[in-house]
Amino acid sequence: MSASDSECNPRYGQDASIKITVTDSAGNQVIDTTAPMNDAGGFTYTFNVPANTATGAGSISAYPHGIDWCDDTGRNNRARAETRTFTRVSCVMPQVSLTVLP
Repeated sequence: MSASDSECNPRYGQDASIKITVTDSAGNQVIDTTAPMNDAGGFTYTFNVPANTATGAGSISAYPHGIDWCDDTGRNNRARAETRTFTRVSCVMPQVSLTVLP
């Protein structure tokens, strides 16, 4: 899985990481890890599906780790003292479907 750099200059920092969770069709988290992410939010993460993963429809979620990635408050923890106008966004957990075949 991967994501391109963001066009909005999120400034995640040089030590930024992405939180990745893979949930199988039984609702079990079979992968729960972090991986490196660049300052602009780009990342690549490759994984092998664990042998004990239930087949069927599951999901993958990936979001910036250790920061307030959801700006539902109108405040942004990366903007520091700069004056900005923020657009509030949805805080629904970002997920992508994954189908595990037998």
